Amino acid sequence: MNKTTSRLLAGFALAAFALAAQAQQVFRITAIPDESPTELARKAAPLVKYLERKLGTKVEFTPVTDYAAAVEALVNKQVDLAWFGGFTFVQANQRSGGKVIPLVQREEDEKFRSVFITTDPAVKSLADLKGRNLSFGSQSSTSGHLMPRNFLLAAGVDPDRDLKRVAYSGAHDATVAAVASGKVDAGALNISVWEKLVADKKVDPAKVRVFYTTPAYYDYNWSVHADMPAAQRQKLAQAFTELSAATAEGKEILELQRATRFLPTRVENYKGIEGAARNAGLLK
Repeated sequence: MNKTTSRLLAGFALAAFALAAQAQQVFRITAIPDESPTELARKAAPLVKYLERKLGTKVEFTPVTDYAAAVEALVNKQVDLAWFGGFTFVQANQRSGGKVIPLVQREEDEKFRSVFITTDPAVKSLADLKGRNLSFGSQSSTSGHLMPRNFLLAAGVDPDRDLKRVAYSGAHDATVAAVASGKVDAGALNISVWEKLVADKKVDPAKVRVFYTTPAYYDYNWSVHADMPAAQRQKLAQAFTELSAATAEGKEILELQRATRFLPTRVENYKGIEGAARNAGLLK
């Protein structure tokens, strides 16, 4: 090998190393697809810009096709930060052998709720769902499946035995559309999505109404992999907890995230979700 070829190869190797290092500097975030892709991208945009400034590195939002893909992405460290529902966090924590940990949650997630909706005037309670069609969201959704199922079972209604048909829409807004169009008699979804759809006049509450609101439970959080350096983890948590509605930037981000503020959270907060999942036979 002559000197020119050797220099060329060395140059290529250095360029490849520089590109790899540059790629590694990208901080990637993802979120469970509990709403439409366009809505998730809209919610992520100002947060990405904010985190880039706070972390001093390029940040990219990486959409995923389903809830399981969000879990695998963080477990396998293909992303650095993931927005999980309580159940997807429990799944990721279990799947990783405890290596996926919750970082922060919205204040609202300390007392989160689901709502059951219908257009049928005869449906006034959970017991009235017997013999009817019901749509959940994604099978891996906390507020769109696991907890509604949990409260149905507590009310003496077994979805798999007592309902005529159980459907899975895949997302909260899709559940509302299924109920509004008459595809199903009732649906269960995240209360904050419901309130946002009503506020945006994307659903008429005079036609589609809430007939049951669940008791409160812990839900969503931003999670990271335990292998993330402690200093970076602290910097990231601080970026979230410093968000304030007193600034224009903070107000925009918090409103899009449907949050009053972000608070530190811990694994123990999701033990109730884990218990509900085991009781419903959704977690082994």
